Amino acid sequence: MRYSASHKAATRQRVLEAGGALVKREGFATTGVDQLMSAAGMTGGAFYSHFESKQALLREVIGRELERSRELLLADGEEDGAWLANMLDRYLTMGHVRHPETGCPLPSLAAEIARADLDTRRACEEGMVAIQRDIAARLDSGAEAWGLISQCVGALVLARTVASDEVARGILAGARRMLEARFGGDASREAV
Repeated sequence: MRYSASHKAATRQRVLEAGGALVKREGFATTGVDQLMSAAGMTGGAFYSHFESKQALLREVIGRELERSRELLLADGEEDGAWLANMLDRYLTMGHVRHPETGCPLPSLAAEIARADLDTRRACEEGMVAIQRDIAARLDSGAEAWGLISQCVGALVLARTVASDEVARGILAGARRMLEARFGGDASREAV
């Protein structure tokens, strides 16, 4: 049976959505093609009709997920001074710690992306640079934008590595206090 182009595109999006969530939760290297397709409600045999390789899927997942992170973190209409507090409210949360499948791909996949092929690393770089440019425009400093991004991603990685919620909350709160002390904002908010 031959499917329409729109059906194929919708199926591809379903695989990207389900596969993206799965690899952010379980890791890319340990997730097989059958698992990726099963997460989308399909059989493994259909994978190569949508993607040329598993690396091609990772590339698309990274690009898509970083764009989502950029849109979420730097929502339109937040040009006032509250943008930093609002961004940290969305990123440095216990929900983000506990549910990597719904958040930024960098804390979950950065080490795997670093070992990926050049095209995948370029896709990641492109997404990261887009986020950095948006933040730099608000901070008037490209270097400080990279610092803010690094601190947020690093804090989330560390918070995910510890066993207790108390320590994880402390890591997130410490990062937030440092960032707000440097860039201004309301450091009294706690990680939820």
